[in-house]
Amino acid sequence: METLWFGILAFMITMYVLLDGFDLGAGVLHLLIARTAEERSVVIGTIAHVWDGNEVWLLAAGGTLYFAFPSLYASSFSGFYLPLMIVLWLLMLRAAGIELRHQLHEPVWRKFWDTVFTVSSALLAIFFGASLGNVVRGVPLNAEGYFFEPLWSFSPDPRETGIIDWFTVTMGIVALCTLTMHGACYLSMKTTGDLRRRASAAAGSLWWAVIISSAGAFLGTLAVRPATWHNYIDNPGADLIPLAALAGLAGVKAFLRRNRDVPAFLSSCLFIAGMLAATAFSLYPDLLPATGGGEYSLTVHNAIAGAYGLSVGLIWWPIGMLLAAGYFFYLFRSFRGRVTGSSDNLYH
Repeated sequence: METLWFGILAFMITMYVLLDGFDLGAGVLHLLIARTAEERSVVIGTIAHVWDGNEVWLLAAGGTLYFAFPSLYASSFSGFYLPLMIVLWLLMLRAAGIELRHQLHEPVWRKFWDTVFTVSSALLAIFFGASLGNVVRGVPLNAEGYFFEPLWSFSPDPRETGIIDWFTVTMGIVALCTLTMHGACYLSMKTTGDLRRRASAAAGSLWWAVIISSAGAFLGTLAVRPATWHNYIDNPGADLIPLAALAGLAGVKAFLRRNRDVPAFLSSCLFIAGMLAATAFSLYPDLLPATGGGEYSLTVHNAIAGAYGLSVGLIWWPIGMLLAAGYFFYLFRSFRGRVTGSSDNLYH
């Protein structure tokens, strides 16, 4: 039961990153590849009908965490209170940037909200990557299962960690590069003309940034948490997970060269899903490792909820997933194809 719900939670988080990830990437690129007001409206138009639905997966993942692993939920939301508030504000500012930019037809008004949309999207990608970095590295949990970390720490002492430190910044850069590449692949698939060509070129350039930043994160992970690789040593067949991720990354480059936008985007999805699955497998059975000692770590065994509630949840969760799958199939099918018009017309 514990392993099953661990997999369900990992699946929910992966779905959020895949779906809202291209929204974030499109937001980062919004002012970088769109040269005119019309092109910026087209970029917004590519996500106008799906961005809010994509964010529902974040709420669903949080609800799954609260339901299945309440101890982890309590510890995380207590120790990460300040960065979670920052993320909440960034989510609200990003939504405001999308919703308010077309309410007044004034250049200054639109430029302001376009900037808010781009900056908040970039910071969200960095904060999400830093959050994953904290989980991989571990936090200073005490015997009661709680912890405190300063917002930042750049001390060379590995025992003095911070929510933002050299390792989590490295992971934040990986997330920013990866999600921006993901968004570029999406924009290449959804736009036409010069905008599509610039999006494809951006995806090709960002591919190299993903390679370099991922290599740095790999070396950093070896330094801060060597135990990450124990599960792969004990289970040789699990090497197929990171290999699938690498195949997805190679596919992005190969399909971009052939101007095959849809396979390039799907390859980006495979890369992200493979990397998250590889990370989850390397952590298992830990949910939130303790830097001070393994006995304080929150695992699938000591953070799990009661068996009765989890068994009931296994009845309702598939029903909810079927409804969600049906909705998203209808949504993406209804708005398939490339966007050529202004978001002012597409949004309403």
